[in-house]
Amino acid sequence: MAELMEKSSQLETHTAGIFRTAATVKGGRRFSFGAMVIVGDRRGRAGYAHAKSQEVPAAIEKAEKHAKRNIISVPLVGGTIPHEIEGRFLATTVRLLPASPGTGVIAGSSVRSILELVGITDCMTKVYGSTNKINVIKAVFDALGRLRTKELIAELRGVEIESTDIEERIERAQRFMSSGSGGTSSGRVLTAEEVRLEKPEQKEEAKADEDNSTEAPTPEAESPNSDAENSSDKDEADKNES
Repeated sequence: MAELMEKSSQLETHTAGIFRTAATVKGGRRFSFGAMVIVGDRRGRAGYAHAKSQEVPAAIEKAEKHAKRNIISVPLVGGTIPHEIEGRFLATTVRLLPASPGTGVIAGSSVRSILELVGITDCMTKVYGSTNKINVIKAVFDALGRLRTKELIAELRGVEIESTDIEERIERAQRFMSSGSGGTSSGRVLTAEEVRLEKPEQKEEAKADEDNSTEAPTPEAESPNSDAENSSDKDEADKNES
């Protein structure tokens, strides 16, 4: 029980939408509010629920309570999903595609909030058909609930599965980030100017260019004595002519 309460306390909550409905009765129209809430711990666990009440805070609280009871576990591979998957709900179809590290989450607001709460950092998505917010959320959770790990698929089929395409892409990205070519020890990619300065011959050329740019030509200063001499010579020449 304590472990269950601890896991519930680690869940983050996101209110995906508030909806107002009206029921026409004998005395007039009666309004109520519905809330769609998503919860997740950013480590592969998430859930959702839709609840209604006469007030907005009560609807959100009820939906959050129901969402924490409907948690699913999502297998992750290096911040992305293990394979391509499609989820459907009524007229909505959502396709999730695994992506290499650094791609980010390419999705709309509803899908992005779900993937971020699950803990997915790299994924590409596409929504087909109806874009109703409730339908999209349910279609995304349908897709996430049907994801399978490589080990589970190998056990079900009775075959041995080697590394998948997404695992190879993640490994290549990690090797690239850790390699010394084109990057620093901290994983930061060097700029073109920094790469140019890494080469010794180009470093000397850059230093020479910098020295040339700093050495500005200084005009020869004319001394006041030379001006006086020139004026006296001119006066003497005028006297000789006269």
